[in-house]
Amino acid sequence: MSKKAIGFMDSGVGGLTVAKLAMQELQNENIAYLGDEARLPYGEKSKEEIQQYSLQIANFLIEKEDIKMLVIACNTATSYALDYLRKHLLIPVIGVVNPGSIAAVNNTKTNRVGLIATNGTVKSGAYEQAINKINNNIEVFSQGCPRFVPMVENQEYKDAKKQEVVDDDLSTINTDNVDTLILGCTHFPIMREMIQKSVGDSVKLIDPGYETVKQIKTILQQHHLENDEEGNVNYSFYTTGDADNFNQVANEWLNYEVHAKHLPIKELEEL
Repeated sequence: MSKKAIGFMDSGVGGLTVAKLAMQELQNENIAYLGDEARLPYGEKSKEEIQQYSLQIANFLIEKEDIKMLVIACNTATSYALDYLRKHLLIPVIGVVNPGSIAAVNNTKTNRVGLIATNGTVKSGAYEQAINKINNNIEVFSQGCPRFVPMVENQEYKDAKKQEVVDDDLSTINTDNVDTLILGCTHFPIMREMIQKSVGDSVKLIDPGYETVKQIKTILQQHHLENDEEGNVNYSFYTTGDADNFNQVANEWLNYEVHAKHLPIKELEEL
């Protein structure tokens, strides 16, 4: 048993979609979350930059929050930094790509799976590799949607006029006749209604967060890290960006009063 927190990292508020599921399913677990908003979007950064940022964040959460495991709640960081962090850290580290791939394989009936993600995640080919490792008969149709992340971070996903942007970015996916679509960026589930409207109800949307939380449970059990003690849990939130903006999005999405602390980039770079 361990009362230590589970660490979550993302380039911004998107990883809250995974943290929210963890809060619902792992109600005894403490959580420490860091959103690196000052350096987003990760999807346009190099592999080396993402590895550096991810290690800095991991080291901060280990030193400041003494986390017992790390969840990379960011598809781009998972694609480029998962193996890197596993080599450098002594705690369990999991990402969102493999769980999302498993869910897509289990859901598709036509073996035609769509993926929308950041340009970085698409370029990495991580989802294609993970899916084809399970079933090499599945075709994966990938589309970078770089405009979606700022829409979430700036809360523009509430603007009905932005549906045109979503429709435009998904026009290619809509011609690929996929029956399953992976939301390959943790920001995208916040835009779920707009995305579903664009692709139609016949397409099953896959949120890798659900499978990720299942994997978190498994890892906790395997390493005997569950917190079995019921009572008050502690949720800590940090952002390298504007704390007020982070809190506004987080409060609405989590239905929980968040008081994120601003973390200057300089403090991360010194780790």
